[in-house]
Amino acid sequence: METVVITGASSGVGRASALAFARQGARLVLASRSEPALETVAAECRAAGAQVRIVVADVTRPETVRAVAAGEAVDVWVHTAAVMAYGRFEDVPADVFDQVVATDLLGAATVARVALAGFRARGRGVLIFGGSLLGTVVTPYTSSYVTSKWGLRALVRALRLETRDAPDIHVCLVSPGAVDTPIYRNAANFAGRIGRPPPPIDTADKVAEAIVRCARRPRGTVTVGAANRLILFGFVATPALYDLLVGPLMRIAGLSRERIGPHPGNVFAPPPASAESAGGGRKRPRRR
Repeated sequence: METVVITGASSGVGRASALAFARQGARLVLASRSEPALETVAAECRAAGAQVRIVVADVTRPETVRAVAAGEAVDVWVHTAAVMAYGRFEDVPADVFDQVVATDLLGAATVARVALAGFRARGRGVLIFGGSLLGTVVTPYTSSYVTSKWGLRALVRALRLETRDAPDIHVCLVSPGAVDTPIYRNAANFAGRIGRPPPPIDTADKVAEAIVRCARRPRGTVTVGAANRLILFGFVATPALYDLLVGPLMRIAGLSRERIGPHPGNVFAPPPASAESAGGGRKRPRRR
């Protein structure tokens, strides 16, 4: 029985991935900042027949990440923990910007240190990071998240180069476009309007399926999203046109009409368990 660790398991793609691996009979170690949400996910995974251990961990605190792997012979580590902040760069408080980067980029580096140490000791393992289309293109009002995801893509590439001496150790990046998860509503917001995923929108289950496939047949980078290649082409091939259009399109499709005052969202602390789920309510989950 393989052991799969998922950091960021309480919500979104991490939660959907936990259920996908549970249905395949994996033994799961689930980690996030929210114990109540983890308990709910663990119950769902146990109902699917999986053995589950939960660990309350914050990826910005290395000692808690080390506790996730303590005593475990990990076969697959999936890292999807992330937070987000909306607003113009100069409107987002410095501590919020820095904490997004600390969570989304430096937290990923902490996970990599712990996971790769275990993989090196065993001589094998698959480390899968949840990336984003925003690791290859840029949108306004999301500067901290974009900065983190661009950095994550570079980190993953460096790790792949540095593990070439270990052919059974794989470092992978699964990069979706817009996904229906709670991250947009739970995000810090200094834009005055609640964020939302712009179309076309995929389900968290679809991304989770790509993660499971990547665990079985590791690939360096996996893209999920019908429009990703077209958007990337526009960003690279016609940058002036992209820059002209992306602002208005973001205001129309990436920000809802629902007004909200400035707040730090879940950047510094987890949201209520009721605000954490696999989906964000914009797409119907697939029937099984």
